[in-house]
Amino acid sequence: QNRQRFDTTRSDQVVETSIAPYFENRIQWSDRFRIVAGLRYDAYRFHVDSSIAENGGRTSDSIWSPKFALAYRASPSIELYASAGQSFHSNDARGTTISIDPRSRETAERVTPLVRSNFGEIGARRVRGNLQSTIALFGLNSASELLFVGDAGTTEASRPSQRVGIEITNYWTPRPGLIFDADFAFARARFRDSAPEGNRIPGAIEGVAAIGASYEPPRGLGAAIRLRYFGPRPLIEDNSVRSSSSTLVNGRIGYKLKNGLRISLESFNLFNARVSDIDYFYTSRLPDEPAEGIDDIHTHPAEKRSFRLGITRQFYWDAPRPLNFPS
Repeated sequence: QNRQRFDTTRSDQVVETSIAPYFENRIQWSDRFRIVAGLRYDAYRFHVDSSIAENGGRTSDSIWSPKFALAYRASPSIELYASAGQSFHSNDARGTTISIDPRSRETAERVTPLVRSNFGEIGARRVRGNLQSTIALFGLNSASELLFVGDAGTTEASRPSQRVGIEITNYWTPRPGLIFDADFAFARARFRDSAPEGNRIPGAIEGVAAIGASYEPPRGLGAAIRLRYFGPRPLIEDNSVRSSSSTLVNGRIGYKLKNGLRISLESFNLFNARVSDIDYFYTSRLPDEPAEGIDDIHTHPAEKRSFRLGITRQFYWDAPRPLNFPS
């Protein structure tokens, strides 16, 4: 696209290593009632090699995440459940070793590598014939949000947040190999503290949907199609600037042979929709623009319609039977 690079704020090489052992215990108290308890340990190590020597280095962090769930079968087709626990999100590794701001050269504050979150969920599952449906209400509190900083080209830890919402999922198999699914979710995302600029979380999507259909017989012609919808979302805290919604459709058609060989053709963005994958709102400055810059939406467009041809071969191996020794 004949892009000309005017300046490089910083250049980094990041090596991130993590390990996450976990323990889970399931107790079936009766035919109707069960309990699931779990504990996970996450350990991270970050190694940042930066073009600005002061911003490189090594750091590490670890965190425990307990989880607990109850499930009760109210009838042969309905199950009620509740779960709660703790989780986390990891911050940008570059923020864990930073010492000076790449632009101003002033002292910069480092971010916590791993940030705690608390969650809870209640819901109901229903299985009737070939249709499985779930509805759930959820809440998530995070100690901080990650926000994109255009001038620095990175993310920074922001204010504590809360999300509450509802999810509905449906999975229907009217005949073997034929599957229809439809998932919907809506979330209300807000910062938990008060600030003059507002309490909306930039980039937090309010509504999403995923709808699909597929037919995959053991042999012969199969196909699939899937629609993904992202609703509009605020781009700044006072909600005065919002992104547009986006809808993408992907498809696939293929043929399975009896020898385990499958030939398929996939299409991404089947209808060549001109939408954005992600939007940001911030001040940018180009050479011929005012020194104070221009506030505007900066977008990354969705990829244009593309196709991919694939050939897959499956191999089956029968494990040998165990040896029987005479007693």
